[in-house]
Amino acid sequence: MHQHGPDPLVGPLRGTTSWWHGRPAEETPTTEPAPAARVRKRGPRKIRTELVERVRAEIEAGQYDTPERFQAALERMMEKLWD
Repeated sequence: MHQHGPDPLVGPLRGTTSWWHGRPAEETPTTEPAPAARVRKRGPRKIRTELVERVRAEIEAGQYDTPERFQAALERMMEKLWD
């Protein structure tokens, strides 16, 4: 079997409109940090151990995946697809 190594592509796969038209890059001042930078400032999320334990217990007991939950998830997914 052949295994592929890491992707050798470097840089963005799509340029700005200026790049596509061969013009110099337009500088746009950003006053708000990128979303990734905001997440780093907040720090790590705390794990809700009570919730994790409850869900694990429900899964083990066979009570987590119910037809009602599947139906609710399907309805939410359909709403997102049609919005």
